Amino acid sequence: MNDLNKKIVIFDDDEDILSICSYILEEQGWKVFSFTDCNNIAEKVSSILPDVILMDNWIPDDGGIIATQILKKTESLKDIPVIYFSANSDIELLANHAGAETYLAKPFDLEELERVINTVLVKNE
Repeated sequence: MNDLNKKIVIFDDDEDILSICSYILEEQGWKVFSFTDCNNIAEKVSSILPDVILMDNWIPDDGGIIATQILKKTESLKDIPVIYFSANSDIELLANHAGAETYLAKPFDLEELERVINTVLVKNE
């Protein structure tokens, strides 16, 4: 995979998380797209076709579970790995319920973020 073309979409309504994640990932050569809501999620993701999606649990308006389920029911998008992230203690359950490939508990450190992203990328290649 050409590193210049790696695209990631982050869905989170926390501007601090968006800016930190965007900064870190851009430093590593990712093209980062971020949204503070998950309205029209299939259209948003279809217009970008990212390699990975980071999905917050408490994203307006529908929430991360419904948003992820919509993606997983959409034929052209269902193979894009979703990393579910949340401060919720039930994150593993939530991620499974949503159909996400994996999850990342908040707060997370940057090594964890990189490790989880690399895990889903390797699986997907």
